[in-house]
Amino acid sequence: MNQVIAMAPRDYNGSQLALIQKTVAKNCNTGEFDLFMEVCRRVKLDPFRKQIHAVVYSKDNADKRKMSIITGIDGFRAVAARCGDYRPDDQEPELSYDEAEKSPANPLGLVKAVVRCFKLGPDKQWHPVVGVAYWNEFAPIKTKGTSNDDYDWIETGETWPDSGKPKKRKQLKPGAVEVQYVDGNWASMPRVMIAKCAEAQALRKGWPEDLSGIYAAEEMDRVRAEELSASEMVEQHQQDNRLKLVSAKDSVPLIFEAGASVEMVPLGKVADRILAFLEASQSPTQIDAFRETNRAGLQTYWALNKSEALEIKTAIENRIKELEAA
Repeated sequence: MNQVIAMAPRDYNGSQLALIQKTVAKNCNTGEFDLFMEVCRRVKLDPFRKQIHAVVYSKDNADKRKMSIITGIDGFRAVAARCGDYRPDDQEPELSYDEAEKSPANPLGLVKAVVRCFKLGPDKQWHPVVGVAYWNEFAPIKTKGTSNDDYDWIETGETWPDSGKPKKRKQLKPGAVEVQYVDGNWASMPRVMIAKCAEAQALRKGWPEDLSGIYAAEEMDRVRAEELSASEMVEQHQQDNRLKLVSAKDSVPLIFEAGASVEMVPLGKVADRILAFLEASQSPTQIDAFRETNRAGLQTYWALNKSEALEIKTAIENRIKELEAA
């Protein structure tokens, strides 16, 4: 296994941080970029080596905007291995098939993949951690007409703000038929792709303190495909100032659950969301993981509303004490 060496954010100078923001974290706003760099520090993966990167989905829609932090499956394994309580499975992934599911959207008729890894418990025994990934939940299924003549371009009634040109979307012509399919690695090596998704699920479940909020690239292929399909419905158009459409001034980036996407929580709702999380928490470890994962977000919260952030800090400490005493 290759040794993973990464610098913490404080080791990067201003020029290097600017380069990271323009490349592997492009389209992140200020809060999202701060959170991304904090996660890089925590998991000790280096964005310059492309071990980890940030992707912003629905970047032009403030209501749907989400940032996901992505690494390869080797990055997942490296992070777990550094914890000293990880052992990979010595068996092949368990794959389930259904002949009736075979189609261009599922070349082998795969139903699901099951992958196990092992975590060393306090009893010094190895305990299995199981990850399951279903094909119909992760495969990036696309649709297309049988020919380019199957679509009309219809004006939406909106215009691009910088050029004034009308926005258009593709509409299937009456009588035309669309087919579903997968392409790329999902078509050529589907077993490997769905197994990586299952392994990422297992690793994130077993090591949530270190891997919460981080996704394997294969897990996000479906989201990419859906976004691409949406972009194909409008004219291909580049906007130089996308970030101006979304302001981080009055919101805080937070991750509430292992494996969840980053949420830009409106400032007025941050306290309620954190208090609800604390109430639902079942262990001090869970709260410590939340606090560590959201270090940058909580600092942003402090800067925006110091008095309220102090109250939340006290609530976190009190909840930890309450759970420790239980």
